[in-house]
Amino acid sequence: MADSVIRAENLGKRYTLGQRPPVDGLRHLLEEALAAPLRVLTKSGRAARANRQPTDRPGPSSVKSDFWALRDVSLEVTRGEVLGIVGRNGAGKSTLLKILSRITEPTAGRIEIDGRVASLLEVGTGFHPELTGRENVFLNGAILGMTRADVRRKFDEIVEFAEISQFLDTPVKRYSSGMYVRLAFAVAAHLEPDILIVDEVLAVGDFEFQKKCLGKMGEVASKRDRTVLFVSHNMNAVRALCSRGLLLEKGRVTATGDSSSIVERFLSVASLQRRVARWDSPETAPGDECARLKSVSVACEGMAAGQVDMQKDFEVSVEYWILQPNSRIFVSFHLLNARDEIVVTGGNMKSISESYDPWIDRSYPIGVFRTTCTYPARLFNDGTYKVTVYINDTSASRHHVVEEGILSFDIIDTGFMREDYHGPWPGILRMKLPWRTECLASDVQTPLAVP
Repeated sequence: MADSVIRAENLGKRYTLGQRPPVDGLRHLLEEALAAPLRVLTKSGRAARANRQPTDRPGPSSVKSDFWALRDVSLEVTRGEVLGIVGRNGAGKSTLLKILSRITEPTAGRIEIDGRVASLLEVGTGFHPELTGRENVFLNGAILGMTRADVRRKFDEIVEFAEISQFLDTPVKRYSSGMYVRLAFAVAAHLEPDILIVDEVLAVGDFEFQKKCLGKMGEVASKRDRTVLFVSHNMNAVRALCSRGLLLEKGRVTATGDSSSIVERFLSVASLQRRVARWDSPETAPGDECARLKSVSVACEGMAAGQVDMQKDFEVSVEYWILQPNSRIFVSFHLLNARDEIVVTGGNMKSISESYDPWIDRSYPIGVFRTTCTYPARLFNDGTYKVTVYINDTSASRHHVVEEGILSFDIIDTGFMREDYHGPWPGILRMKLPWRTECLASDVQTPLAVP
């Protein structure tokens, strides 16, 4: 039987909307104690005002409702496993990690954890703002059950990784969010916890530091006695780091399995799968004072399409409002596959546009415009693709509109492209290219090398 370090059965977390949440931890107990005198004074003031006012005025609604952030969640994580947890915003991922980190108590179910847990769930988790970076390193080590000598042994490595030696003796309340995350991750990853729990907080750091963190998590995961729980919207990182995946939808576990299959399933049901994105007025549309997005759509044979036959041309169109006269802009698209890899980039600029666009190098007047790019048949492999739209100024130094993954569509193989081959077709592109085989010599007697 596998050595389990986390076992959860029928976990549930309920919040009551319309009232203060119940106290479920030491931090909340302290907050309640500090806030109680103020609430007493506030209630007294309200009571005094009520005595001076008519009593027949309708008060605030007392209707309350229950919201289950998690419901009937069961899972088992073995020692040395790297589990990726994916799902839409609001699916319950962070709530689950808070319960596993013992930051909050479940409303229902039971959980068993075997080992020391280090969590990095949000900027500032586990740090005391009044203490310096140096003091917080030792404080976190003590919380994890490490001796001062153990922390001192790792101290230089932590500081070097976090790249904050200049600010080590500064109270962390003066740190930027990026500095906070760098030190918090360095502490969590280097103090050798049995279980490392990391939420999307790494998105706060810069790109180079994110890469370094992912590398460190891979190093931690490679040690067979270390367990990692990882939540991220970076599907490539989930695939690369995680041996197994778990998909949450509306607070429930809907699938578990190898990380690649779970990522594919998540992407197939994600909210990005909209076939047409449209806004009715510039006031509510993405953009700025120069340009705003009106609609984005995919069409095949003149009809909006969520599925495109790979044997047919298709178009991606974007409509947009130009709100200032003499605007000089260009429009570009990224098409990404289900792995969030950019397959192709194009736009209405001379350097990247094959045919002449009459608005290239011209100033736009105020008005509504449509830019369309046609993609040829028999180019892409079958699969799900997403569209990212950019509207930039002509110098590319300013983005007026950036909408990532604004919609998605499927390219399907109707069977005609397979002909005599019926297995899976690897790769991103799937063009029919000219091939030829030539006979350079015939009936040549070539001796065979016999082992």
